[in-house]
Amino acid sequence: MKRHLRRLTAARLAAVVPVLIVCAVALVALIGGAGLSWLPVLAVGPALAAATSRPRGVLRIGILAVALGAALGARGGAPGREQAIVLSSLGAVTLASALASALRVRRERVLAAVRSVAEAAQHALLKPVPATVGEFQVAVRYSAAAAEARIGGDLYALVPTEYGVRMIVGDVRGKGLPAVGTAALVLGVFREAAYDEPDLLDVVGRIERSLARNLGADDFVTAVVAGYPESGRMEVVNCGHAPPLLVRDSTVLPVEPTHPAPPLGLRALSGETPTLQVLPFADGDQLLLYTDGVTEARNHGREFYPLAERVAHHVSDEPSRTLAGLHDELLAHVGGRLHDDAALLLLRKPTAADGQVCAQPKGPNAAVEDARL
Repeated sequence: MKRHLRRLTAARLAAVVPVLIVCAVALVALIGGAGLSWLPVLAVGPALAAATSRPRGVLRIGILAVALGAALGARGGAPGREQAIVLSSLGAVTLASALASALRVRRERVLAAVRSVAEAAQHALLKPVPATVGEFQVAVRYSAAAAEARIGGDLYALVPTEYGVRMIVGDVRGKGLPAVGTAALVLGVFREAAYDEPDLLDVVGRIERSLARNLGADDFVTAVVAGYPESGRMEVVNCGHAPPLLVRDSTVLPVEPTHPAPPLGLRALSGETPTLQVLPFADGDQLLLYTDGVTEARNHGREFYPLAERVAHHVSDEPSRTLAGLHDELLAHVGGRLHDDAALLLLRKPTAADGQVCAQPKGPNAAVEDARL
């Protein structure tokens, strides 16, 4: 609401400025008595209005400028021929500015349509995650570097299955539409395999085979795939991605892979296969998955954002509040605009004292119902 009011106030101020300029120039010309010398400056009004007003508003300001120019020229006794040239110039600038305004309005409409399509694509690609999935509290924060597009090459998904809650966070090499297409491919395969494959490594294998058929030689995807197959046990498969952060009793521990594996799509080149890492995961524990757009975000001093340190500062019993604090601080760290896509997914196992423990889905139908929340 406050942002909307600020935008509305700025728009009204921008519409008034050209009128004030025209009036100020006319006042200076009237006081100075310099004849026609100041009158060409009146063209600044309609020219500036082209960037802020619609064509009708530009024409109104242009008519005001021409009328004031004619009155000042007649009052100063300017020769008719010179006055006609100045007024013709003002009229020409007004018409050109009105045309520029019409083109700007048209481009803004096209951009608005593109943004609406991008938002629909984002909701289809990166589906909203409910606050509770299975027996976990969950929060997600995503920011695309291309703010106009609102989607990028980072990906995340979290699904409840009969094999437990499973999740993925990844980062596609490159940017733009090709990266979005690859992200859509990875998420589509993951969502299918997560329901079908009992073994988490088989889920990763399905993604790897699909990428091997569809990616170019230089393309790849770094990712962490995790699952919670049974109480007290979290499984993690890291494919060339930044290590997740395990938060336990306000202590933040990086989950470094015991056997580093190549990114998805590069297994055929390296011959190495990913391994399954098992972590104890008790009530109150939290797991933070993220992309390098967070940890590689730099401030004006070229310093990276210290994620592990700041997680310890912001951690709470509410994942959404934790990520809100981290996200706001990240934007402040970079000066308000990220230069790379950034995704954060935080999972928390509630304690009995929270009173929010939900039963984990026991079968495929229950998993599907949770996914639709």
